[in-house]
Amino acid sequence: MIAMPSKQPVILVIDDERNTREGLRDAFEDKYEILLADSASAGLEILRHRHVDIVLTDLRMPGMDGMAFTQEVSSWPEAPLIIMLTAYGSVQTAMAAMRAGAYDYLTKPVKLDDLEMMIDRGLAVLEERRSSGGISATATENAGIIGSSPAMKAVLEEAHQVADARSTVLITGESGTGKELFAHAIHAWSPRAAKPFVAVHCAALNENLLESELFGHEKGAYTGANERFIGRFERADHGTLFLDEIGEISLATQVKLLRVLETRNLERVGGSTTIPVDVRLIAATNRDLPAMVREGTFREDLYYRLNVVNFRLPALREHREDIPQLLEHFLKLAAEDNGKAVTGITADAMAVLNSYDWPGNIRELRNCVERMVVLARGTLLTVSDIPREIVDALAGVPDTPANPSSATSTIPVLDIHENERTAIRHALEQARGNRTRAAEILGISRRTLQRKLKQDPSLEEGVPPESP
Repeated sequence: MIAMPSKQPVILVIDDERNTREGLRDAFEDKYEILLADSASAGLEILRHRHVDIVLTDLRMPGMDGMAFTQEVSSWPEAPLIIMLTAYGSVQTAMAAMRAGAYDYLTKPVKLDDLEMMIDRGLAVLEERRSSGGISATATENAGIIGSSPAMKAVLEEAHQVADARSTVLITGESGTGKELFAHAIHAWSPRAAKPFVAVHCAALNENLLESELFGHEKGAYTGANERFIGRFERADHGTLFLDEIGEISLATQVKLLRVLETRNLERVGGSTTIPVDVRLIAATNRDLPAMVREGTFREDLYYRLNVVNFRLPALREHREDIPQLLEHFLKLAAEDNGKAVTGITADAMAVLNSYDWPGNIRELRNCVERMVVLARGTLLTVSDIPREIVDALAGVPDTPANPSSATSTIPVLDIHENERTAIRHALEQARGNRTRAAEILGISRRTLQRKLKQDPSLEEGVPPESP
């Protein structure tokens, strides 16, 4: 039996490095109850007997690694939030951790202020789940949905509208537009938010592997099936199953998928037992499914079953006004991940990037920004940092900065440091000098705010002193 929750939030730290485990305990034991485990298996044993709010787990460990641990625990009822700590940080690692069920991730060496802020936000999410059974839209937006243009507002409104329904959702749009992020958001805004979100990338698996991944298999079902495997449908029971690139699955698998959607029952490969499943399905594709139906490569009955609610994500060129905000977000992430002191971008460089059509959409922008940050020689990204293929693509296009060196623009320099200074000053003024209240307005810890004020005392000039 799992013990009742303690008065203090309970944090489980799983890491095979003793110094890391004990260092995190020493840093936070005055605020949280800290439990320690030196392996994923030891962590699982603790979770079976103790209530835990948040798990901090290393990625690379002997035996079961942090990703496998996350996949196992995130499917449990009343699962704790999982924060992945890894020295192998990258956008790919982050997305894999999120797909496995992690709440968030941080790269090592961990900044204690950032970790404390992430833990506190996670605890707030847990509290909201317990009181209302769901996750707030704000929490989801902060996790990755960025954009305030009319096009993005419209699609966000659609996502809110479909979230409460049980109906199947089909998300369409070009590659790189953020279909999986929107699937996460729909799940998080839905009554199923406290249950698993399970993602399957259909194009990455051949027909036999995909069938096993979706429906599971029994021991001995085929050569190499040495034990029973629970498929993604069962893992997503009472939650949401996201099938990305649905247009890539074979006709044979389409038949089996349709049967599960219609009957809400499945049989594992090699098995004969009928297993009921309660799953909300969200599918996504960049293919033209109606055209595939006409060609006979996609079943018409499955298309109509999937297309109960359909909304299309706009290409990045259709909401260019979101590029500065997206760029700032990706710049900050890339600078932190790669240890680069890049703080902004010049107006000329922004004008060039804003003129480009971004055929790879948000994914291409993200990769471009990371490349620019890694190769940057100064603290501001300039035209010379822009990949040559982008400049060449614009060279023959009229009404664009074809000659970047002479481009002019009214777009101000995007300077993250200056934006941060302005935000802190406004928060202090709004809080009338109260640092605790200012930190709450900014969404950071008081410790972080104090450190920033110590680094730059001019931030408090003209602001009323904090009352004792």
